[in-house]
Amino acid sequence: MKVVVLTGPESSGKSWLAAGLQERFGGLRVDEYVRRFIELNPRDTCLDDIPDIARGQLQWEDEARAQRPELLILDTHLLSNMLWSQTLFDACPAWLEQELLTRHYDLHLLLSPEQIDWTDDGQRCQPDLVERQAFYQATRQWLEQHHQPLQVIAGSWAERQAQAFAAVARLLAE
Repeated sequence: MKVVVLTGPESSGKSWLAAGLQERFGGLRVDEYVRRFIELNPRDTCLDDIPDIARGQLQWEDEARAQRPELLILDTHLLSNMLWSQTLFDACPAWLEQELLTRHYDLHLLLSPEQIDWTDDGQRCQPDLVERQAFYQATRQWLEQHHQPLQVIAGSWAERQAQAFAAVARLLAE
């Protein structure tokens, strides 16, 4: 089983690319649990919600891993939960990073916020490119610090798709 994670700031194409990767290569896709959590809890999210959101994401991931697909595509993982917790609340439950470091991921596709427009979907909160760039840099720094395999995805929508498809094709050929 090869596990690919799409990561990076909001409105950079993670969900769109996850769906495209699944359509192109098959496999199993795990969506972003926090979206469901927000739909079920239509109020401002708080620090006390972070453990529930993280547990929900882990449960979805673990259920997918148990099916042992050839390709597992994760629209996000605990790193996003950690960084959003730090961004919004200036705190994060320590167990999230510990749990994340126990898991194996074959490739992180890190999406740049540049060269594409931010889209408001009612759940996003970083319309300023500077904020999304800071989130991107924090994501990249964590991945590099922890020696996680990554491929930066940037450019137009078509360029992003071509880069992601090529990266996953290489991974599956290994």
